[in-house]
Amino acid sequence: QVQLVESGGGLVQAGGSLRLSCVVSGRTFTIYSVGWFRQAPGKERDFVASISWNGGITSYADSVKGRFTISRDNAKNTVYLQMNSLKPEDTTVYYCAADFRHPRAAGTSKYEYDYWGQGTQVTVSS
Repeated sequence: QVQLVESGGGLVQAGGSLRLSCVVSGRTFTIYSVGWFRQAPGKERDFVASISWNGGITSYADSVKGRFTISRDNAKNTVYLQMNSLKPEDTTVYYCAADFRHPRAAGTSKYEYDYWGQGTQVTVSS
């Protein structure tokens, strides 16, 4: 059974930084890509960033390009989302997800991902 656990969320002032972590367990003997998404109450789950199995391909939503950086450490089965220059509109719950069907891609659609974490809250105060 695959499990994803996010951590690193919290409260930060506008302009500040946070680093989210996503630890993947189960089926880690095979390769997979990972995406970060975010979802505000009553809204759709939106794509933020994704990374292929070896980090060779990354994708970002336009709203976070230049501010967020996704990376991974396969020895630790961990994917990171470094978030800089945070804005109040970045406030919401962030989820990581794993895609074992398309490991060599960095998918942007939530429908490509099979396994999800429980989410971590990020709050940016103005």
